Amino acid sequence: MMVIGLTGGIGMGKSTVARMFAAHSVPGFNADDAVHRLQAKNGRAIPLLASAFPGMVRHGVLDRARLRALVLHDEPAMRRLERIMHPLVRAEERIFRARAQRAGRRAVLLDIPLLFETNSAERFDLVITVSAPRAVQISRVLRRGLPRAQLEAIIARQMPDAQKRRLADVVIPTGLSKFHTIRAVRRTVRRILP
Repeated sequence: MMVIGLTGGIGMGKSTVARMFAAHSVPGFNADDAVHRLQAKNGRAIPLLASAFPGMVRHGVLDRARLRALVLHDEPAMRRLERIMHPLVRAEERIFRARAQRAGRRAVLLDIPLLFETNSAERFDLVITVSAPRAVQISRVLRRGLPRAQLEAIIARQMPDAQKRRLADVVIPTGLSKFHTIRAVRRTVRRILP
C-alpha cells in the first residue's frame, strides 16, 4: 500500500485536496481531526493535558482557545503539548493505516500539517505539498474566525511555503482555481495508481 503524506501551511487547502483524493478512492487520515477527537470532552488526551496544563481542563473539557494562546507564545509549553499529542496522533494514524491495509486499499493519504517540521518525510512513499499565495492563505483563515495575531503566530511557527514546495515530491496549487487543483490531483492520482 502506498502511503502519501499531504502537507502545507494553515489555510493552504489540505482538506479540500484530501477530499479530492478520497473521490479517487484514496482514503485520508487527518491529523488535525485526530487532535480534535483526542481533545474532545473526556477524550484520551484530556487527563494528560489536565496534568500538564493546570486550569486548562474543566469538567473534562479543554479550553482550546486558552491553550492555543498559551503555547503560541511559550516554547516550553508548546514542546510539552507536542510530547503529549504527537504520540497519540501517531497511534490513531497506525489504526487508520491498519484498517486500510486490511481493506485492500492501494494507497492512503495522511494529512499531516507539520510533516516536514517533525522530520516525518521518510515515513512516506510520496510527499505532496499544497500551496497558495499568502494573501489567499490569510483570507481563508481569517474567514474561519481565527484572530489575525494568532494566525501570524501560527504561520511564523510553520516552515515557509517556499521551503515546503522545494522539499515535496509533488506540489498541488490551490490558489489559482478549483479547475487547476482538480487537474493537479487527477495527474497525481494517475501517477500513483496507474
